[in-house]
Amino acid sequence: MKAAARAAAAQRRADAHAAAPADAAAHLQSVLADFAGQTISGYVPIRTEIDLMPALLAAHGAGSTICLPVIDAPATPLRFRAWQPGGALAAGALNTQEPAEGAFVRPDVVVLPLLAFATDGRRLGYGGGFYDRTLHALRAAGPVIAIGFAYDAQLDEDLPIDPNDQPLDLIVTETRIIDLRG
Repeated sequence: MKAAARAAAAQRRADAHAAAPADAAAHLQSVLADFAGQTISGYVPIRTEIDLMPALLAAHGAGSTICLPVIDAPATPLRFRAWQPGGALAAGALNTQEPAEGAFVRPDVVVLPLLAFATDGRRLGYGGGFYDRTLHALRAAGPVIAIGFAYDAQLDEDLPIDPNDQPLDLIVTETRIIDLRG
């Protein structure tokens, strides 16, 4: 069931990416401004993932520490390495880019990619479980805010869910902000 949902979501995301506005990260930038001075994890976009780099650069300029995920091994939580804009990136697992050097840090905010989302905070990732394991571990150690960043076209209210799926606290798209923190 999730495989079919992933295939359909990937196509919707690809179509949205082709028509993406230049300011697609504007709402994310405004959300991250509320976390100025905190440690914010992002990602280097791959394939047709929505580009959050303008928002990360603005957050860095506002005094936040930026970090990016590092995949150590399958079936383990991600770790996060501090990264300065313009800093060297190295090829990571699963065709990702990760900081070539830098201290490992614990993020206060995790901005994560996804294939699809529902407005109640469910998300559909790539199927490796990396962000679910990571959010579970981070939440067990203390508060962390999980922000899903996506195109509106990635909305799917019929997402399948598993017991280990970790919910999002906020969902940000190119047109809106959905705050689920209550």
